[in-house]
Amino acid sequence: MPTFTTLGRESMLLVLTLAAGSVDAISYLGLGHVFTAMMTGNIVLLGLAVAQGQVLAGLRSIVALIGFALGVFVGAVIVERESKQTDWPPPITAALALETALIAIFAATYYLTGTGGGAGITNLLIVLLALAMGTQSAAVRRLGVPGIATTYITGTLTSLMVDLLGWLRSIAAPLPTPKPAERGSVGRRSTSMPWEQRVGLLAGVVSLYCLGALAGGILEEHSSRLAGFLPLAALLLVVLNALIRHYSSSDFRS
Repeated sequence: MPTFTTLGRESMLLVLTLAAGSVDAISYLGLGHVFTAMMTGNIVLLGLAVAQGQVLAGLRSIVALIGFALGVFVGAVIVERESKQTDWPPPITAALALETALIAIFAATYYLTGTGGGAGITNLLIVLLALAMGTQSAAVRRLGVPGIATTYITGTLTSLMVDLLGWLRSIAAPLPTPKPAERGSVGRRSTSMPWEQRVGLLAGVVSLYCLGALAGGILEEHSSRLAGFLPLAALLLVVLNALIRHYSSSDFRS
């Protein structure tokens, strides 16, 4: 067991979600209406930009998509080095450390240039954030927590609603029917997480993404040069916490 009181896996996922929500708010408000974490929305923005003939807006979306894809690729290379499935494998921490470095570069550059650095600086900032979020997505996917993604919320919200429906049905007509999280291939991977805990985590991810967007938006509106330090602080917390857990426990379990 860890010597120190540390955040568990679910808590670290929530902090990562907070960081992703703040990053999307910062990039949308400060980098020309582009998302760098939620690629679904970014693809919609690309389609709208093309339809309206807004070349620069479309280019920003393409830059974000390419950066995110590269981030996923790099993150996957890091986290797939170890096949052993533990609560939080060390390669996950390595990938998040890389993400933290990218966010640190972004925060420093954004602090020095603000929103007036020109198209070249803007595209660089978009690439940095997209690379970071792609890396985070690969790392979280490697954890294999069904229904949980920290950089997009549609799938998480869907899983939450399906699980809540199962809960309501169990109240209305209690039958020995497996809960949604226990059925199918996804369910077989989630047997280690109690259903109530899973629903709480799903709800927490949705809420923390919104809260992160709120906090990032407020910072961007009132002190844009400091906005990048919010996701940086969140990521530093996760990485340092993971390192403490790693070196305080031989098997690195919650």
